[in-house]
Amino acid sequence: MSYPWANEYKPTHPVMVWMDEKLPLPRLVYGAVGGGYEVPRNLNYFWNFGFLAGLCLMIQIVTGVVLAMHYAPNTLVAFDSTEHIMRDVNWGWLMRYAHANGASAFFVVVYIHIFRGFYFGSYKAPREMIWLLGVVIFLLMMATAFMGYVLPWGQMSFWGAQVITGLFGAIPLVGEPIQHWLLGGFAPDNAALNRFFSLHFLLPFVILGVVILHVWALHIPGSSNPTGVEVKSESDTVPFHPYYTAKDGWTVGLFMVLYSAVVFFAPNMLGHPDNYIPANPMQTPAHIVPEWYFWPFYAILRAFTQDFFFVPAKLMGVLAMFAAILIWFFLPWLDRSPVRSANYRPLYRKFFYVLVVVMAVLFYCGGAPAEEPYVMLSQLAALYYFAHFLIIVPIVSSIERPDPLPYSITESVLGPQPAKA
Repeated sequence: MSYPWANEYKPTHPVMVWMDEKLPLPRLVYGAVGGGYEVPRNLNYFWNFGFLAGLCLMIQIVTGVVLAMHYAPNTLVAFDSTEHIMRDVNWGWLMRYAHANGASAFFVVVYIHIFRGFYFGSYKAPREMIWLLGVVIFLLMMATAFMGYVLPWGQMSFWGAQVITGLFGAIPLVGEPIQHWLLGGFAPDNAALNRFFSLHFLLPFVILGVVILHVWALHIPGSSNPTGVEVKSESDTVPFHPYYTAKDGWTVGLFMVLYSAVVFFAPNMLGHPDNYIPANPMQTPAHIVPEWYFWPFYAILRAFTQDFFFVPAKLMGVLAMFAAILIWFFLPWLDRSPVRSANYRPLYRKFFYVLVVVMAVLFYCGGAPAEEPYVMLSQLAALYYFAHFLIIVPIVSSIERPDPLPYSITESVLGPQPAKA
């Protein structure tokens, strides 16, 4: 958002003056992340995760391009080419481990970013478009991650592709043709591997494009803040640079320490050991699971075990799994409370913490075997998950009595200011 007190870009060097006249790229950068972009002065560290998500995306793109130079998308040699990268390519092991663990880091950061939005009401007007584009980014991330998981062509890669694409077969009439179209055949094979490799390479650049739209949409109303109170005066804001570039820089340093510790000392911690076994269509693994970041939605899928009248359980599970994410698109209109931040919504805050616990249960059950008591826990957690968004949030937003809001962002930081004489 362009505030009247924001600094304007005024180049002094002749080269920069010429550049500003012919191609005002420096002006664009200055207005987007420099001193020309004013942000609320009370942003906490949860607002750093948006920047970290962008960093993770760039790590994935750079390492992915390098890996694509050595990977062979052919079922006869895909597994061997992955091992070739690990053993024979200079620094290939680092590129692969950085890429594989970078995907996990990306999802950790984005999950925190999403739940920050839930807590502080970042999806509310006038920032609905920012939220909607964020959900689109998350869906694209899931598609990209699934296709990337198939590429090593290990046991879990093959059977993961078989199970996930098989979900489309549950759709009446058109499901089986869609499944065959996705795979390019009746089962995961060379055609599927080539398609997944092409899309896995392309989609990160699509994500980058949507991220640019996401940031563009953010600059129209400006950043939200922990109070949910809009900017009222110059004292409520500070320039993004140097205040928040320094804060982001500190967070990036901490993130890179943790990320590097995993890459160098525990690179296979989040992977599945069966994926170091070449794909074998004749031998089904004892326990097929997707990557950990899919577990809550996988738990919702498996929560449906009984047919409902003429609707098969598998179809209901598939619909519920997709609905668990699509429901986020409607959150700006389901939550009708005029107060954004849960800091001032005591009843909503309690239910938010229950949602966090429920998501933790879904994560755990998604990675557990499909047996009791995990199936029953998944059913109870899935029931609450949908009830939270469809029933609890609308009711709470109508009956809740919020706490008093501060008059301004400055007041929330410095306390009530004495009246001027």
